[in-house]
Amino acid sequence: MKAIISTQGKQFTVREGDILFVDRYVGSNAGDIIEIKDVLLAGEGDSASMGTPLVAGASVRAKILENKRAKKVMIFKKKRRKGYQRKRGHRQELSVIKIEAITI
Repeated sequence: MKAIISTQGKQFTVREGDILFVDRYVGSNAGDIIEIKDVLLAGEGDSASMGTPLVAGASVRAKILENKRAKKVMIFKKKRRKGYQRKRGHRQELSVIKIEAITI
């Protein structure tokens, strides 16, 4: 079964067993089970049900495998001939989740 979910401000097409990298769930630890209620579409083929905007009663259960940080992104600003240079780095906080069940 397939589903389109909305979590952490992004939309994903998922199946059972898929592994996703999403923005970190605040206050969560590895091994926690989360319930995603924002299901936009669930099912496949003729049995697919589309929500307006959400499918009533549908949910996706996922397990948090780990919380980690992404690779560092360097931000470099420069204005030529002015002696202005700034170098900053940023690492995004991520949660790695595995989709366990899709219920309609």
